[in-house]
Order: sequence, then C-alpha cells, then structure tokens
Amino acid sequence: MHADIHLQLHALTASELRHEAAAVRPPAAAPVPALRARLGWRLVELGLRMVAPADSPAVLAA
Repeated sequence: MHADIHLQLHALTASELRHEAAAVRPPAAAPVPALRARLGWRLVELGLRMVAPADSPAVLAA
C-alpha cells in the first residue's frame, strides 16, 4: 500500500471517529476552579504524607 493512500485512509477513519465521539460526548462543562484548586492541594498533601517519615505526627489542614 502506498504511503499517501494509507495517510488518506487514516485521515478518513480519524474524521469518522471524531464525528462519532462528538455525537455521544455530553456537553462540556468547565470544571469549577475552586474544586480544581482543592483537589490539587489534596494531592500535594497526599504526596507530602507519602514522603514523610512514618514516625512523624500527621497534621491535617482544614
């Protein structure tokens, strides 16, 4: 198979898949920035707990 034909077939298939995905995708709702920030800080806290020595006391922030 020639490379240009393969590329055209790939472009057609990708286009069809994008069209099908757009048909079933729910409307995009932007994530709430405050929620994103809270989740980010929770992940930072989790990471810090993972690297802290086992004998250090856990301090929870509100």
